[in-house]
Amino acid sequence: MPAADAVESGRLREQLATMTTEAYRPELADIDRLPTLDIARFMNAEDATVTTAVAARLPEIAAAIDGVTARMARGGRLVYAGAGTAGRLGVLDASECPPTFNTDPAQVVGLVAGGPTAVVSAVEGAEDREDAARADLDALALTADDVVVGISASGRTPYAVAVVRHARALGALTVGLSCNEGSALAAAADHGIEVVVGPEILTGSTRLKAGTAQKLVLNMISTITMIALGKTYGNLMVDVRASNEKLRARAHRIVSLATGARDESVETALADNDGEVKNSILTLLASVDAPTAARLLQDAHGHLRKALEAAAA
Repeated sequence: MPAADAVESGRLREQLATMTTEAYRPELADIDRLPTLDIARFMNAEDATVTTAVAARLPEIAAAIDGVTARMARGGRLVYAGAGTAGRLGVLDASECPPTFNTDPAQVVGLVAGGPTAVVSAVEGAEDREDAARADLDALALTADDVVVGISASGRTPYAVAVVRHARALGALTVGLSCNEGSALAAAADHGIEVVVGPEILTGSTRLKAGTAQKLVLNMISTITMIALGKTYGNLMVDVRASNEKLRARAHRIVSLATGARDESVETALADNDGEVKNSILTLLASVDAPTAARLLQDAHGHLRKALEAAAA
């Protein structure tokens, strides 16, 4: 190994040794000798601590979500970016937004170091590519209305840190989500969120508690943002895209729950409104025809409650 590489390797080992997510737990040195049920009980008890760690960061999470909502309300995009498990979790959350909230696929985007191949297979060295991070963002033609969320359990992953730094330099709002205190990722972002879940049951395996914590926070970011953008009516997913039989049945049920209308009326409303749940609810609750419902919703920027208020005025 060249001398320069040896020095860098030593520096990285020292850095990892200070991270909670990399800490070794000597009391678990014999875990491989335990019965399956005992290991499962221990993992379950460890997982139960994650929600407490997330709860400790709720003010920071809420502040970040308010920022995301403000940018998306004026047409901006939400971009998740990370390497390995962290990147895959971002891709997962982004991919679930179109069917759940009827968002355009380009509105919530997931970037993973190494590209699409890295979603299902490890791409060696991808997480160290700062140049790739900048190139991935530049390919999106980022604007000041966009939000970039860098995700990294360690909080030091070069790809994630570079994404946030580059996005911030371009004027986008940035969020850094990590699981170590004092992380470079949080320091680089406008909104730093450090959910410290403690050492993993398998040393350094951050797909476990750290991954669970990241998934919980991403759930909050996307879900609460979509609620604020009018993608729901109460706790009903009124922007659901009915693209299969299950979702068509769910659309019928949502309209029924929101309006209390009989099945026949619900079917008629859905047929008149091309299957659009919001429009169907508005048609039934405000006693308006489909074109009027469409106009009211357009004027209300898709907020069903505001459209109902306008119809009643």
